[in-house]
Amino acid sequence: MYTLLKPLLAREQLVEKGIKIFTPLEFSQIFSLSNHKTKYFLKRFTQEGLLTHLKKGLYFLKTDAPTEEEIANRLYKPSYLSFEYALAYYNILPEMPYIVTSATTKPTRVFSVDHKTLSYFKIKKSAYTGYVLTKRGESSFLIAEPEKALADYLYFVAIGKKPFSERLNVSSLNKGKLLKYSSIYNRSKLTQLIKNLK
Repeated sequence: MYTLLKPLLAREQLVEKGIKIFTPLEFSQIFSLSNHKTKYFLKRFTQEGLLTHLKKGLYFLKTDAPTEEEIANRLYKPSYLSFEYALAYYNILPEMPYIVTSATTKPTRVFSVDHKTLSYFKIKKSAYTGYVLTKRGESSFLIAEPEKALADYLYFVAIGKKPFSERLNVSSLNKGKLLKYSSIYNRSKLTQLIKNLK
């Protein structure tokens, strides 16, 4: 007779291993469960409120929920936080936007998780650079460097996909680094936007 994996034990082990978001395959490997038993556990304890179903094939512990930055990184890979969200994180924009914005090499997508909107904007593969792994408390996530976040954002302004904000505070940025990142996009309008920044 199969004895169901105890939910408190499962939570304890996941927390101990620092695993906040996981796939059914990862879960079955951690607890040495068959696919059938894994499916049963995940379905039952999502219904009972221990787990949250993030999207098809992705779950997290509701009791020890990941941050929105960690969710953004894992929800659609490869991706790193950039654009308005990263600019607000570095205080280059004065207010944190409602939407969590990320750069990806995959098609542009929008997801909704727990009343939060997560937007992913496609950039070319050669521009998928200039991000760092940042730690904040117990969480860690990939986010663009300040200059790369601004280059990503202004590129989308240059091609007419985002509105330009007059509230940018760029005094702390390295202009040379900003121009280096923007040169990846090879857009004269983007270079002009950067030169006009005060």
